[in-house]
Amino acid sequence: MEPRESWAALAAGGVAGVCVDLILFPLDTVKTRLQSPQGFRKAGGFRGIYAGVPSTAIGSFPNAAAFFITYENVKSMLHHDSTSYLTPATHMVAASLGEVVACLIRVPSEVVKQRAQVSPTSSTLRILSHTLYHEGIRGLYRGYKSTVLREIPFSLVQFPLWESLKDLWSWKQGHVVDSWQSAVCGAFAGGFAAAVTTPLDVAKTRIMLAKAGSSNASGNVLAALGGIWRTQGLSGLFAGVVPRMAAISLGGFIFLGTYEKTRQLLL
Repeated sequence: MEPRESWAALAAGGVAGVCVDLILFPLDTVKTRLQSPQGFRKAGGFRGIYAGVPSTAIGSFPNAAAFFITYENVKSMLHHDSTSYLTPATHMVAASLGEVVACLIRVPSEVVKQRAQVSPTSSTLRILSHTLYHEGIRGLYRGYKSTVLREIPFSLVQFPLWESLKDLWSWKQGHVVDSWQSAVCGAFAGGFAAAVTTPLDVAKTRIMLAKAGSSNASGNVLAALGGIWRTQGLSGLFAGVVPRMAAISLGGFIFLGTYEKTRQLLL
């Protein structure tokens, strides 16, 4: 991959990430509060819907940029040796590695954001300092493993599906898809991936919001899923599935469409 293409992927990914995270932040807050242990109303209901937005504003650009520069570079390297039937596997590997790298930036931002979302009376800076004082840097990375375990299956579904839908649409119309068509494909791919990975998202939220020293604070994803299943059943595992699907479908449209358009403008 040429340096110009790498810089284009970095800039386009960053711009796309900021756009989608800020536009859809209220839906994300609703989803987090529906998944929180204390329940939607006690977590804030519809009050303070933008609580935690500074954390997202700071983390969005580097997080999305890190993902896409990794995704495009790995995809470029693997494409040289891949045949057509291995193309989906190439996209899966590239997306998975992209998520592992991006989560190094995403998780601290996500921890602070989610704690602010369920404590709308506390400022983002206060939550950050409280977390560092009581838990140190490790506290900011609480839920790294659960986030990666959520993001990799999500990307294994979303990105190959997105790329396949684009290829199918391109083949049917006889030319490469436009940015708005890429966005439509992204919306379908994102919504489907969001639905099937919701239980992992609920487990990640519970781990990040758990009190220090509690069983969920250990970060054991299977234990968190088991606890949710025992206390709330299937409805608990799919808490917040509707706003999650809505946010990620809209997010897929904005994120992947903006990425394609910005990248085209930069190349």
